[in-house]
Amino acid sequence: MRVVIAEDSTLLREGLTRLLVEEGFDVVAAVEDAPALLAVVEEHRPDVAVVDIRMPPTHTDEGLRAALRLRARHPGTGVLVLSQYVRVSYAAELLDAGADGVGYLLKDRVSDLAEFTAAVRRVGSGGSAFDPAVVGKLLGRRRDDSDSRLTERERAVLALMAEGRTNQAIAQRLFITERTVEKHCTGIFAKLDLSASPHDHRRVLAVLRYLNA
Repeated sequence: MRVVIAEDSTLLREGLTRLLVEEGFDVVAAVEDAPALLAVVEEHRPDVAVVDIRMPPTHTDEGLRAALRLRARHPGTGVLVLSQYVRVSYAAELLDAGADGVGYLLKDRVSDLAEFTAAVRRVGSGGSAFDPAVVGKLLGRRRDDSDSRLTERERAVLALMAEGRTNQAIAQRLFITERTVEKHCTGIFAKLDLSASPHDHRRVLAVLRYLNA
């Protein structure tokens, strides 16, 4: 899997590069600002770009803006953004273009090698990977909505869906059977009016509809 990295901290940029290379990824470029990121993606057309949200010159949201441009210009390249903090508005903007090939992780998650590399692979393969803290904030907004039709357990299943978890992984996390997870998924799809279709991915649509409603 071909990866580009955009991170202004030299130490973290080199650390991410070494980590991913050791895990079998092909890091084709590692740059320090948004314009360089856009250029290397145009040149290399990687499977995934790992992008720091805050980069020069203002260290506010240059990385996010670059990530959104990448999703518009190169839909075949997954985008995994890294941040020190949870910003619900940032996650919502990323999800506006769909949940395929997108992720938002807190930088603390990088220290968990298995979780981080799994997230890079999911996003690079067209899946999604959202930090549990990000998902919790998003779902927290919806819990305050009196029109919400999902049960607490269904929201828990949906939160893990948003992280990109399989039914097996959800079952292990919630200490329930896969059959029970399947039943919760069926209930979620029904309550969100998502009928089965060969042209739609109901798990992605469920996450988008619930979080962005």
